[in-house]
This record gives sequence, C-alpha cells and structure tokens, in this order.
Amino acid sequence: MAKLKLGAIEDEKPVRLTVELPAAVHRDLVAYGQSLGRETGQSAVEPTKLIAPMLARFMATDRAFARGRKTPAE
Repeated sequence: MAKLKLGAIEDEKPVRLTVELPAAVHRDLVAYGQSLGRETGQSAVEPTKLIAPMLARFMATDRAFARGRKTPAE
C-alpha cells in the first residue's frame, strides 16, 4: 500500500466551521480515515478530523499560494 500524505492527526483546540460536502467526498473521507487508522495503528479517523489537516497540507504544498503569501500586498 502506498504511504498516505497525512500522518497522525494532532488534537488542537478547534474553531467551529460548518461546511456542506458532496456525498461522494464524504464517502472518500470516511474511506481515507479508515486507511489512515490502519496505517497509523489507530482507530478510524472521523472525517471531521481529516478536513483541517488535508487543507493545511494542500495549502503548504501549493507553490503559487506560497509565493503569493511571501509577496507583500499592494
């Protein structure tokens, strides 16, 4: 099995945010949480715990976003 992009999920104080997801995305998050649980030797990770680390990982690896953050606003 290929290594997943996310590692163990850290427990931090959350900020409440309400989002609506397509059913297919939710199913994929459930499956990802199960895979991550198996890979890390933990129980399945709830989809709500996956969203923030996935978004953070996405933004951290988006080169255009990183360049834009380094450039001062005009």
